[in-house]
Amino acid sequence: MNAPTELLRQAEKAVAMANWPEARRRFLQVLEVVEHPDALLHLSYIESNADNYSLARAYALRACAQRPRAPATVVRLLNRLRNFNEMGAINWFIEQSPFLLDLDAQGLQVVSAQLSYMGEQQKAVQYLDRAIARRPGVPQLLLARAQVKVFLGLFDEAEQDLAECLKLSPGMPNAWWTLAGLRKQTLSSNHVDQLRNLIASRAHPAKDKTYLYYALHKELDDLGDIPAAAQALDAACKAQRSELKYSDAQTRALFRQLKAMPTGAKSSARAGFTPVFVVGMYRSGTTLLEQLIGGNPNILNAGELQDMTGCMRNAVDHYCHGVTDEMVIARAKGVDFTQVGMQYLHGVSWRLNGHTHITDKWPPNTMNVGFICQALPDVKVIHMTRDPVETCFSILREMFSGAAQYSYDQTELASYYLQYQDLMRHWHERFPGRILDVDYARLTTDTEQVMREVSEFCGFSFLPTMLDPRSASRSVATASAVQVRGPVVSRAKAKWEPYREYLQPLITGLGLQ
Repeated sequence: MNAPTELLRQAEKAVAMANWPEARRRFLQVLEVVEHPDALLHLSYIESNADNYSLARAYALRACAQRPRAPATVVRLLNRLRNFNEMGAINWFIEQSPFLLDLDAQGLQVVSAQLSYMGEQQKAVQYLDRAIARRPGVPQLLLARAQVKVFLGLFDEAEQDLAECLKLSPGMPNAWWTLAGLRKQTLSSNHVDQLRNLIASRAHPAKDKTYLYYALHKELDDLGDIPAAAQALDAACKAQRSELKYSDAQTRALFRQLKAMPTGAKSSARAGFTPVFVVGMYRSGTTLLEQLIGGNPNILNAGELQDMTGCMRNAVDHYCHGVTDEMVIARAKGVDFTQVGMQYLHGVSWRLNGHTHITDKWPPNTMNVGFICQALPDVKVIHMTRDPVETCFSILREMFSGAAQYSYDQTELASYYLQYQDLMRHWHERFPGRILDVDYARLTTDTEQVMREVSEFCGFSFLPTMLDPRSASRSVATASAVQVRGPVVSRAKAKWEPYREYLQPLITGLGLQ
């Protein structure tokens, strides 16, 4: 047995015993002999657990450079790189590793998930096609492919995959939820009875109940049965909220800290393109605006990036859960924001192919505006605004994957909205002229004038193709994936109005009565 193999065995034995100092020592001994990807990935996990973010990230990037081929190692590597939001490294590894197409179905699905996350939906479908060919009849694979096809706007094909998925696994809650959102249900074609029977048939874990009740709410709303739809929505929110540990008090403290932090740092970080951040509340119209901007072929719609959060984590050497936290904010006063800006620009540059601008549309970047404006002197920040009740009602109806934990209780949602508004007023005061507010109602009723204003603010040319969201060729991997496949629509009546009596805690919390 050679020395690296024996050292790895001893190190992995220490990991099994949770003896982290010994495991670290043994893995470092391996690296003295050879740059072994498994040792590097183990060290990355160990340093992450010790909250040594920068070192953990460096180990993951070193493992990537080794281009490991062992399937289990590949899966661990991709998951590690995703943890550090190193999408450029993931893209490089996939492009340099044609052998990934020979992975088993599970490995192919992991690669597909990474491609989908970075917006490469066509490539994601190709990997899922191979996975399904390897293991036909697996409901989870069919659901995954259906969800990617939704992002691509291939709704009929997605519905076929979902039908097959539910034939194989009739009780699959997230498949029913995805199916309900594909189209508007009608009296002659809906799944209300199936959903009700499934809910009544047995006890469900909270997560499963959440999917089923949200699906039922969506279909009942389509049918115009407002009382029953409101009851289903209330049940969905209660089921989801029961699984969360959200604290309104902690959010208030975080926002106070953001407003109190120094924001006078200067940066010289520049590149040959301009980042355009689109921020706001979820469901405020950020996806619609991005799609309209993408009607200009010089602009790349990058979707919901989390690169600025990743850059700040690295700069302060701390992993925060979510957008930011108290430690990131506290440590930010010692940060070199030129370095933060350069890391951001380098991290998104692989996506560009001659584009002059790139949109970064992650709504919660409202909390990162202070970092964004300090790190990127040429950045353009567009803030989408919308009627508060309409925005919050739309959020309340949406099930988010790990995000927006404030959104499943009407009072907590109203409180968060008011804090967000206050924070955005603060950013406007702190960075005058660097943030453009765009009102959703104006965008949908006077689209050309608003898009001309956006174009002037951002420094690119207005084109007639920027008046139709269907002009953008990029996929849409957000909760608005279905809606933005049509033309711009202005509602004569607010969607929330029929639910007024059920939304009194929200309306009262917003201070509107």
